[in-house]
This record gives sequence, C-alpha cells and structure tokens, in this order.
Amino acid sequence: MGGGGSSTRRVTFEADENENITVVKGVRLSDNVIDRMKEPSSASGRPHSQHRSASGAVNDEELKKRIAEELALEQARRDSEAQKRRFFGKLLERERIASNEHLTRAILRERAATEEERQKAQRFAKQLEEKDRELKKHDAYYKEQLARLEER
Repeated sequence: MGGGGSSTRRVTFEADENENITVVKGVRLSDNVIDRMKEPSSASGRPHSQHRSASGAVNDEELKKRIAEELALEQARRDSEAQKRRFFGKLLERERIASNEHLTRAILRERAATEEERQKAQRFAKQLEEKDRELKKHDAYYKEQLARLEER
C-alpha cells in the first residue's frame, strides 16, 4: 500500500460531514484502492460487493492502522524536537547567564584596575610636587649661598 521506507511523513485528515468522506493527505494510494474508492457504495451496483466490502474493511483497517502509526511517529518526532528545543534553550540560557557573570566580573576587575591606576597617578603627582618643592628650596638655598660667596 505505500512506500516500504522507514521515513516519517506528514499526514493530515479532513472530514466532510455531508458526504461522510475522509480526505487523507500525505498517503500514497495504489490505483486499485483509488478504483475501489470510486465505486458506488451501494451493494446493488456490483456483483462482488460482498467480497469488496470485506477486503475493503481489511484494507481500511490496515490503512487506519498505518495512518495511526504515521501520526504516532510524527507526534514522537514533534515531541523529540520540542524536547531538544527545551534542552538547548536551557543550555543557551545557562550559557548566557555564565557569560553575563563573566562579563560583569571582567568589568568590575577593569574598574578596580582603573581606580588603582588613578590612585597611583595621584600618588606620583604628589611625589612630583614634593620633589619640585624640594628642588625649588635647594635652588633658593644655592642661589642664596652663591650670592653670599659673591659678596665676599
């Protein structure tokens, strides 16, 4: 009745309540099945309708079973995909949180290093000012000494 592969395929149903016809999309039907489907449903039109209805019932049951299996496979695939999405979503969220924490720590380290550099620069500026004052004192002292020596 259809392909012999193990691949899953999408199957959809539509029911027409007025004509009691079920439309199955995504299922291959043989020409024999299509011919039987085209036959009128009344038993008076065909002499072998008893045989056909019994065979049709078996084929209908088999078709329903295959369709149910296909639907179950499709649902299992969807569930598997949903589970994968949830798993990878959680993994992605954990990675994002870890990345944010790492970034926050790096920013804090950088701020601390910047503050340390600023304080170090202030200390050096004060030391430089002190040296400059000392040099000016020495300069003044030596100029005074030179002036005394020149007076003598």
